[in-house]
Amino acid sequence: MSVWDARYAGDEYHFGTEPNAFLVSQRHLLKPGMSCLAVADGEGRNGVWLAEQGLHVLSSDTSVVAQTKAKKLAQQRGVSMRFELADMMSWEGAQFAVVAAIFIQFVGPSLRARQFEILKQHLLPGGLLLLQGYTPRQLDYRTGGPSQVENLYTEMMLREAFSDMEIVHLVEHDDVIREGAGHSGMSALIDMVARKKSD
Repeated sequence: MSVWDARYAGDEYHFGTEPNAFLVSQRHLLKPGMSCLAVADGEGRNGVWLAEQGLHVLSSDTSVVAQTKAKKLAQQRGVSMRFELADMMSWEGAQFAVVAAIFIQFVGPSLRARQFEILKQHLLPGGLLLLQGYTPRQLDYRTGGPSQVENLYTEMMLREAFSDMEIVHLVEHDDVIREGAGHSGMSALIDMVARKKSD
């Protein structure tokens, strides 16, 4: 059993079943019929919510256990969406109008440039990347996320990494989040909305 399968084992949803608050705050950018890739979507809370907004969602994750629970959640909520068991670091697929990348900080600096490049590759021209992560201050809060400081984001890092895109929104902030047992309490967050430039 993989680390992620073990994390998602059991009946409880490790990160809850409600969508990420940052994602919800960007609802005004989402239009029914848009294609959407929810990367590292885990137990499906974000992908299911995106499907509820009328988007055509592909939910990808590496964990069989997580995807089984995501499919169950989609069925309970009465939404239709696609699922693919895939490692985002090697996945080759279509392009989408929206890519949702919520707390994907499972790689360090040596792989991060490649990870970000993959996100860009999966966006259509004019497509939106919705990304939320933790900043280094999160190590003081210890309310979720990686324990390696090198995996965490800063505004300068993201501004540089996505300088080839139009950065619509980029802000660091501290907020209380309640996302199951996995993310709970005051957290040091960074939110970014970036648009891929049209060819």
